Amino acid sequence: MKEALQVEPLKMNPLRKESGMKKKLTRFDLQQMKEKGEKAVWMTAYDFTTAQLAEKAGMDMLLVGDSLGMAVYGYPGTIPVTIEQSLYHTEAVRRGAPNTFVIGDMPFGSYHGSVKDAVRNAVRYYKTCNVDCIKLEGGKRAAHIIQAIADNGMLVMGHVGLTPQSTAALGGFKAQGRTAESAQVIIEDAQAVYEAGAFAMLVEAVPPEVTRMISQELPIPIYGIGAGADCDGQVMIVSDILGIFQAFTPKFVKKYANLGAEMLKVFEAYIKDVRTGAFPAAEHTYGMIEGELDRLKRLRQKQTKKARKS
Repeated sequence: MKEALQVEPLKMNPLRKESGMKKKLTRFDLQQMKEKGEKAVWMTAYDFTTAQLAEKAGMDMLLVGDSLGMAVYGYPGTIPVTIEQSLYHTEAVRRGAPNTFVIGDMPFGSYHGSVKDAVRNAVRYYKTCNVDCIKLEGGKRAAHIIQAIADNGMLVMGHVGLTPQSTAALGGFKAQGRTAESAQVIIEDAQAVYEAGAFAMLVEAVPPEVTRMISQELPIPIYGIGAGADCDGQVMIVSDILGIFQAFTPKFVKKYANLGAEMLKVFEAYIKDVRTGAFPAAEHTYGMIEGELDRLKRLRQKQTKKARKS
């Protein structure tokens, strides 16, 4: 007999003291984690079921990223994602993870017009989805928008480095800050975002040395994706770490499973079973109550005789 698999129990974040229900982190908890050197762990989620499992696992935060454009809708990038699509998925994630810090990711066009429109759209995330903060891309150019939203009492997370909504200007999905000059620009962008009132910041696809400087120089939590370990936590795309997204795999992704291959096997097996008649079997069907089949046959005979007479 095989020995039972020994599973090490999950270690709950010490800031999450359970009293029947998991405590949702606040901005002050996240700030305290930075000061204590504790890493925050988060990922993207786009649906109720994923959010539910992530909360059960003890995920610190969930980002309903505009990456759903590629991961869910099959777009070539994030630009086509609308605010209606983003709100729809953010609502689902909040329902699945009511006790997790949820971040609404403002898509392209939702804050690129007037400041008034940007604030109004940020408010929609709070009123419609009950988010804990919103995230938007851009450094110096977005500072005035960040300040306006923050001044209206909402939490804003900044995003510098590789900003997917600006790939046309950046020349594609390329690492940023690899030269001294371009690294200095990112550091200045981060400083501007902080001074505008962002409570935290995401740094994407920049060298670890640059991320380290930003994290050490700025007092707010600095999180990374493809930006090394010298920051206050990490975020990953859920379909990347599960091995579901098939189009490409960024260098910075670690696949914790290859569910794409497993799903393919399942689909192929299902197709085979249906076509060969192996599924559904008797155990997959609902039988009639004993004696009811005979009653049905008699009933149909009566109906047939009545039809013939008429």
